[in-house]
Parts: sequence; C-alpha cells; structure tokens
Amino acid sequence: MDSAIRGAREVFFLVGRGEAVLWSDASRSPVALPDSRRRWEMIWEHRGEIEELSHSHPRGPLAFSTEDETTMQALDSALGRALVFSVVAPAGMIRAEAGAVSAVHAEPWWTELLRRASHMDP
Repeated sequence: MDSAIRGAREVFFLVGRGEAVLWSDASRSPVALPDSRRRWEMIWEHRGEIEELSHSHPRGPLAFSTEDETTMQALDSALGRALVFSVVAPAGMIRAEAGAVSAVHAEPWWTELLRRASHMDP
C-alpha cells in the first residue's frame, strides 16, 4: 500500500542511555515536523540522559534539512554539549556527531520502530 494512503508522517524519537526510547511524537505530514512546546519540554526534562535525537523522513531525503541543522546548533548551544542527531529514511540512516555527518551501517534496534510509526515504505 502506498505510504500516502497509509498516512506517512514524520516521527521524532528522544533516545537515551542504552538506546532507550525516552519519548516520541509525530506530525500529520510526511515532509514536516512542526515545532512543539511539549517536545522542547521533554528535551529539557531528559537533558541529562539524552544521547540522540532522531526523526524520520518517510519520503526522503536521506539528509538533514537547513531547519534540522539550525535546530541541532540551537540544541547543542542550549544544553552546553554536543548531541547526536539522526535522520531515518527509506534508503538508510545518517547521524551527525560533533559536526560530522556519516551513514549508519549497523542501525539501532529502534530504527525499525521509527520506520513503522512513520508508515514508511521499505
């Protein structure tokens, strides 16, 4: 079934120690994840245990958007440390760590859950 018919949407995961999914939320759009006060509150609440912030691009691209990049810079600045950010797309996963973006070859267990929650076509 086509992802548009099934309601493809961007999904966000807040990932902590031991690859634990601490919190998630989702949009109604396959191409945008609107700002959310609750998301910012959860990031702040879990700031000491966050290891990665990930979101899906269910229709691609396998890349960070300009908005993603400015948000990553703002979060690193606000929390006073460099976090790991990732994008999960149909074609794979990328991570930004300490300013360097690389492909992820051994994806964490939760990427399949993120793809399912996004109604992402394989």
